[in-house]
Amino acid sequence: MKRNVILVSILLGSLGVSMRLGVPKQLSADDSHPTSSATSFPAPTTTLEARARAKLLHEAIRGTLQVVHRDFFDEDDAHAIPSASLEDVFHAMSESYDVELKWLIVETDVVNVDHQPQDKFEKDAVRALKSGKPMHEAVQAERYRFAGPIRLASQCLKCHVKNRKSTEDRTAGLLISMPLVQRSF
Repeated sequence: MKRNVILVSILLGSLGVSMRLGVPKQLSADDSHPTSSATSFPAPTTTLEARARAKLLHEAIRGTLQVVHRDFFDEDDAHAIPSASLEDVFHAMSESYDVELKWLIVETDVVNVDHQPQDKFEKDAVRALKSGKPMHEAVQAERYRFAGPIRLASQCLKCHVKNRKSTEDRTAGLLISMPLVQRSF
């Protein structure tokens, strides 16, 4: 439990820093002192900006997941799996930033039915990631949607692919959705 609290604290701190990278600070009421907070974090205004943020989030979460599995997963003392611990972070990101995050089954067994593709975008993302594409994206209903691959190395397969015939790397996915303010010029 203590390990999960430390992990979530580290991840939230790193995501908070990465979410602010490249974003201009908001000016305070008197316009003389820059301020920055989660509540003043503006939605992206272009697909390019949304893509950059999604790639940053994807990399932060993908990298954290790999480190968590390497450093924190103790087979003899397993209380929760790291990807499930990260779902608490996903919930916080949704409430704080209106950024929705979800794991996606691509080349693995169904470990959690909530991770199966639900709509056309997610099904298209599975096909794209399975074919080796580095990402899949779309803009739908004023939201930018992004899917990026998560590599599952051979040591991951004992849980994610029970009846495997090889130990070749497999792919899972991470879905990211965020508001997109589109401007017409």
